[in-house]
Amino acid sequence: MGRISSWDWEVGRKTVVDSLSPLQEHEWQEEPYVSPDGETLAAIVKVGDGEFSVRTNNEVWETPFEKLWFLRYSPDGRLTALCQQDMEWSLAIDGEPWGDFAEYAWETKFTPDGSSIATMTKNDNRYCVSLNGTPWDTYFENANQYSLSPCGTHTAAVVQVVSLAQADIEGFMKGVYSVAVDGNVWDGHYVNLFTPTFSPDGARVAAQARITTFDYTIAVDDKPWQKTFQQVWEPAFHPKGSNVVAPVRTGGKWGVAQDGNILWAPRYVQCLNLQFSASGEKLWGVVATGFGKFTAACDNVPWDATFPIVTDLVVSPDGNRAAILASEYNRNFRIVINGKAWDGTYDMAWPVAFSANSANAAAVVEKGGKFHILVNGKAYEKSFDRAWPPVFSPDGSKVLIRAIENNSYVRIVADVARF
Repeated sequence: MGRISSWDWEVGRKTVVDSLSPLQEHEWQEEPYVSPDGETLAAIVKVGDGEFSVRTNNEVWETPFEKLWFLRYSPDGRLTALCQQDMEWSLAIDGEPWGDFAEYAWETKFTPDGSSIATMTKNDNRYCVSLNGTPWDTYFENANQYSLSPCGTHTAAVVQVVSLAQADIEGFMKGVYSVAVDGNVWDGHYVNLFTPTFSPDGARVAAQARITTFDYTIAVDDKPWQKTFQQVWEPAFHPKGSNVVAPVRTGGKWGVAQDGNILWAPRYVQCLNLQFSASGEKLWGVVATGFGKFTAACDNVPWDATFPIVTDLVVSPDGNRAAILASEYNRNFRIVINGKAWDGTYDMAWPVAFSANSANAAAVVEKGGKFHILVNGKAYEKSFDRAWPPVFSPDGSKVLIRAIENNSYVRIVADVARF
């Protein structure tokens, strides 16, 4: 909250960049990205033959690169891009590459506060994870599904620990995968592993585990639950790190298991995206009460309203409210909070943001090529050519709007009461 508190929250409108057309010396410019505080707009630009850089407002990084891609702002406002120099790759942060260059780097991830940054790294056709510019000591012939701990001090990935000849099905079924945490491999070998997930303090890791051809469970710190299931989805740790829950399928129905024991009796056609409230007192998830009837549920109580598709479950800070995006097979998007849909349908919608006090909710939506900012279901007085997700002030009384209109980038702070 301290980071957001330091932003400019004076109500008003400021034109940050007058023109988003490429600067005179640039051949072309890619799509723009905006800093969390709305003070800077950035885009990858071509500055010469085989040379690329990044434009920030009307300035440009001093050092050009052979290639740049995946431009992203970290939550703490640092600007990152995967960069190539002398045919090798690294991550540039505010124009400066971190650590050593590698054969390849990709999939940048940030901690919620932006203090740590990670990427996947490839060297000599072997793979590992790099954290804040430092790769693991050990590389693997296959590494994927990596994760960064919320505390920012640990990384984990599914790794292949046994080599296979082509079509070696028997060898595969004996288990060739494990989880590496900071490069240190679990002892157990599994047929498959998916989505290694850290506890909030980074001390524990849980993952979906395929034990045999037909049996799945959750492995926590390399210890599989004693019970197996027809299928499982991504696990979630209790905020205190004491328990692990996961959607499980048994008898053809989906429910929730906690530490291997059934918590929500299997009665759903589908169950996924489990999220604890910040206090850990409530457990939310997306469920399907019938075929094509998706909704959200809190503590195994689903909302009455159902929809063909539901995505992007967001739980409010106090845990008493939740929002989803509902759609009809990728059209007619609606925003639904606690089972009630806001008025209007849209061509596209983005995940809802709650204020810190959970009283207000906001989202950006698009319809007919125009972007709108909604707060508590009501639209801001103007539409935009493009807009980024709104951000609430610490007290929830104001909302930051970052948008493009008439080829200019504008930063607007509006009173929630105006909506």
